[in-house]
Amino acid sequence: MIDKICLLLVILGSINWGLVGIFQFDLVAWLFGGSDAIVSRIIYSVIALTGIWCISLLFRDNGRAHE
Repeated sequence: MIDKICLLLVILGSINWGLVGIFQFDLVAWLFGGSDAIVSRIIYSVIALTGIWCISLLFRDNGRAHE
């Protein structure tokens, strides 16, 4: 369950970065009062931690046969 939550947050973070890159629009900053707002910084930090967690998904054996 935690893997799916982390993966969802990483996807949302990547969508936010896509918005920044394409439209120069930071959705998190817009929703929570700017990129320096404490809530925005907490969200950025949580998404960064979930990205680090998702690195472990690359090295896990999920029980499927390797092709």
